[in-house]
Amino acid sequence: MAKLIQLKTFSDKRGNLTVIEDQIPFEIKRVFYIYGVDDSVRGGHRHKTTRQAAVCIHGSCIVSNNDGTKKEDFLLDHPSKCLILETYDWHTMHHFSSDAVLLVFANTKFDPNDYIFEEYK
Repeated sequence: MAKLIQLKTFSDKRGNLTVIEDQIPFEIKRVFYIYGVDDSVRGGHRHKTTRQAAVCIHGSCIVSNNDGTKKEDFLLDHPSKCLILETYDWHTMHHFSSDAVLLVFANTKFDPNDYIFEEYK
């Protein structure tokens, strides 16, 4: 099941520094980000082997998740919130604020054969 983790953040009068290292539960092999999204829905899939960690580093968005037994929505609205998505987590990303930047880390490189587009019944 997808789960939110709080990334370690250090704050003082100079600003904030959020740390990713040693907090993502897999080795990172791919990094990408999504931005400039209109009212479209992104995602709409799960994976055979890929695990992901998503952080909305600016703005906000909602990630809707279905693991085959439970459906849940996650609001990503702070750069210290990180959503861990497991391979079986069928998910969509939507309701992006106009300034949203969604950063995603994955444990595999891109492989079009890794995607399963059919949602659980």
